[in-house]
Amino acid sequence: MVVELKDGDRADQVFHALADVTRRDIVALVLQEEHCVSDLAGRYPMSFAAVQKHVVVLERAGLVSKHQHGREQRVRGEVATVREAHRLLDQIEALWRGRLDRIEDLVMSPRTPDSKGDKS
Repeated sequence: MVVELKDGDRADQVFHALADVTRRDIVALVLQEEHCVSDLAGRYPMSFAAVQKHVVVLERAGLVSKHQHGREQRVRGEVATVREAHRLLDQIEALWRGRLDRIEDLVMSPRTPDSKGDKS
């Protein structure tokens, strides 16, 4: 069973973007409320340019979007993309739970003489 977002390349971008702790934090923040890039930059011990690069990675993955508000670049979270990633992870979890359930059934099933290799 193959599970993926609607676009496999997009799934790669989403999970690559979420692989970084700073980017995960940015997503969590902007899902709660919009932030301007300069406010985000003030939260991290890195340059404005470094935070801007993180935002670009998130934007390419579709996890955030930017819009101009006066002189500020505002960043908002894209809930639909987060939901797609969540659905993908749910599918993977269901796949593995099914496999683990089958393994448990095999381990817990009573053994018969034929299953031990006895051919008496």
